[in-house]
Amino acid sequence: METPKNEQFRDSIGTINKEGKRAWVYPKKPSGRFYKYRSYVSYFLLLLLLAAPFVKINGNQFLLFNVIKRKFNIFGFPFWPQDFHLLVVSMIVGVVFIILFTVVFGRIFCGWICPQTIFLEMVFRKIEYWIDGDRGKQIRLEKQAWNAEKIKKRLLKWSIFFIISFLIANVFLAYLIGGDTVIEYATGNPLNNTSTLISLLIFTGVFYFIFAWFREQVCIIACPYGRLQGVLLDNKTINVAYDHVRGEGEKGRGKFSKKEDRATTGKGDCIDCAQCVNVCPTGIDIRNGTQLECVNCTACIDECDHMMEKVGLPKGLIRFASEENIEEKTPFQFTARMKGYTAVLGILIAVLIGMLFLRNDVEATILRLPGRLYEHKKNDVISNVYTFKVINKTTKQIDNVTYKLLSHKGTIKTVTQQAFEVPKQGLAEGTLFIEMHQAEMEDEKVHLRIGVYSGDKLIETTKTNFLGPRSYR
Repeated sequence: METPKNEQFRDSIGTINKEGKRAWVYPKKPSGRFYKYRSYVSYFLLLLLLAAPFVKINGNQFLLFNVIKRKFNIFGFPFWPQDFHLLVVSMIVGVVFIILFTVVFGRIFCGWICPQTIFLEMVFRKIEYWIDGDRGKQIRLEKQAWNAEKIKKRLLKWSIFFIISFLIANVFLAYLIGGDTVIEYATGNPLNNTSTLISLLIFTGVFYFIFAWFREQVCIIACPYGRLQGVLLDNKTINVAYDHVRGEGEKGRGKFSKKEDRATTGKGDCIDCAQCVNVCPTGIDIRNGTQLECVNCTACIDECDHMMEKVGLPKGLIRFASEENIEEKTPFQFTARMKGYTAVLGILIAVLIGMLFLRNDVEATILRLPGRLYEHKKNDVISNVYTFKVINKTTKQIDNVTYKLLSHKGTIKTVTQQAFEVPKQGLAEGTLFIEMHQAEMEDEKVHLRIGVYSGDKLIETTKTNFLGPRSYR
């Protein structure tokens, strides 16, 4: 196979020109089978992303990441600081799943599921096509002098971008402080919540900067996941790939001619139309192989299939395939590496499910009051003072909560009232005294087991220490 004269192998990212300046990408408006499927997926995910902080399941926000109040809801399932280990395991499961998915299917997550790509390609880019036109018109408008037409289009586009960024910032804030809180602030006087308003404007500025200017640079420069491709992908990974064996042939690629028999001349099926380059949202040439910037959006597949159909050549010159499949025509194989990741993922999921089933709906802690020892009362009764906390993770209030000693004989007296209530998804805390006869103590320090009851029903058990006088028996 001959190397084309204009073949270039770059040593820098595609969005930087020879002078080291930003090379703006003006992708052609995509269309085709994969783009249609990707649009359906994107619209569903957009609906999910925008609705999730306002949807409730059993009174719990569907997704909530309130770091300030240390309260998290995942798929309507509440997590408290005491459940941090569950959150960690869940995150590890997610990371391992993404790694396994990447090893098998490449960076398809970036092109089809990532919120950055979805908002940029399916919202902001569509608005840009509507106002500025397709690739050619955008390039001409950029080179055009600042006349009335350009000013009008720029102001309209930037204004719409800012409004959408403001709406996205509100949704993002709803994930952090709660959908109900955001609605309350939005319907009230914003000056009453200046700190929230300032945060909202900062988020708006960040989103506007990302989608109006930084754009594909997030995927190329900022995203750590993109940097992992070099260690996650191998020649068995299914990627959006150019079939260089078929496309280059023996004599390389060449322009299409109806009078030419490409099989006889030895030319490959690639007609060098560069449409795969023009449609790429990160500005790369997929014919140079798997690259850092490629997000597997499949726009080049649709465009190449369209051109192949026009010239009467078989589709699939650019397709989902592994390097091994292209070079050796071998079918997909589930490798030992993939099996290893799958086994680890299965074990982690099993552990997580087990931990979720063993998770208590109520958690109680009883701690001795710092700086206090014990009180020796009449008739050899020893008293210790404690602070208690009961956390209710359910969506129902727990009534008539009391404490009882399970391991020893004695009494528990709470300050203010003997029985109390724990609000839904809330906590109750206070002070209590535990009194025991000295004869019940085997040593100066006794380990107590205490039951937490709602009426006559045992809902939780906890442990604490009880101190008494030193025995010289």
